[in-house]
Amino acid sequence: MNDVTVRIGSGVADFAQDEWDACAGNGNPFISWDFLVALERSGSVGGDSGWQPLPVVIDGADGRIAAAAPAYGKSHSQGEYVFDHGWADAWVRAGGRYYPKIQVAAPFSPVPGPRLLLRDPAQAPALIAGIEALVERNGLSSAHATFIAPEQVPLFEAAGWLIREDSQFHWTNRGYGSFEDFLADLSSEKRKNIRKERRRAVEGLEIVHLTGSDISEAHWDIFWQFYQDTGARKWGRPYLTRAFFSLLGETMGDRVLLMLALRGERAIAGALNLVGADTLYGRYWGCVEDVPNLHFELCYYQAIDVAIARGLRKVEAGAQGGHKLARGYAPEPTWSAHHFPHEGFRRAVAQFLADERAGVQADRQWLAGRTPFRKG
Repeated sequence: MNDVTVRIGSGVADFAQDEWDACAGNGNPFISWDFLVALERSGSVGGDSGWQPLPVVIDGADGRIAAAAPAYGKSHSQGEYVFDHGWADAWVRAGGRYYPKIQVAAPFSPVPGPRLLLRDPAQAPALIAGIEALVERNGLSSAHATFIAPEQVPLFEAAGWLIREDSQFHWTNRGYGSFEDFLADLSSEKRKNIRKERRRAVEGLEIVHLTGSDISEAHWDIFWQFYQDTGARKWGRPYLTRAFFSLLGETMGDRVLLMLALRGERAIAGALNLVGADTLYGRYWGCVEDVPNLHFELCYYQAIDVAIARGLRKVEAGAQGGHKLARGYAPEPTWSAHHFPHEGFRRAVAQFLADERAGVQADRQWLAGRTPFRKG
């Protein structure tokens, strides 16, 4: 690596916040020092979580961090949203040990963004080489960088990592001045359906938006109930601790948007969003009362309202969810990158990914032809 010194930390908190954020930028909140350190300090990562922080950094000639990667030692494949359980099973059947592995990611966040945080872009190859060295010097099976920003895919490809493709549903702001402007882009039938869904979803309810100091510990207690219920149903147990939400509000409150549905004075549902430079990121939702279409209202339509009002370019409402299609969220590609030092296994995965990619692209093309937007 040409006299480049690679350092491995025991957590992002080991490094100066201003140096980390100078590499991360301010566009994507999920790779910021505040977000990653809140995960560490709340116990959401580390300990027995199966996510051991191992951030990789390279110092510049000025003694400050020139490049960084939010890396983790993983003892399982949970909380990643890019599924490699089949690879793990195949590795074990061949007599190997798949875990621990290295994961370069924003934990529990299927949000595309930079995974190579580069104050000095020339350090990208050295940073990737540092991640590979971490794998190989510790005899690990693999390294995985998930939900890579599109512009960073060629950097991993140039290093010989295997690229995996998938899809998410995102809403794109086409310069709308209002929600009605957005509806005008849809077919007549879809417009009517959405208006009807929105009316029925909020009957007898008040929707409130909270941010910054308006979010109290009592609000976080309420949202924690929602999050626990959803987490228990989806993952068996919630990934995040209660303390994480307090830290999030304390250190990133101005980037948090909490939407609550109130029946009288009682909150019955909520959706948590983070605000990026040009994107609203919908992250968690939960409820204690089942109201038809309220999920769509809080997570999708209210998010569109906010994006239009704030002049944001996109809404990313999380992984999966074909039901987003009818609500104006169109399929877009996402990418991950995978490093396997074992050449035989690498060849097998490369063939699998080539076959999978053809199906993913065909499926996305089919979905793109079935968006609710007016044709022609």
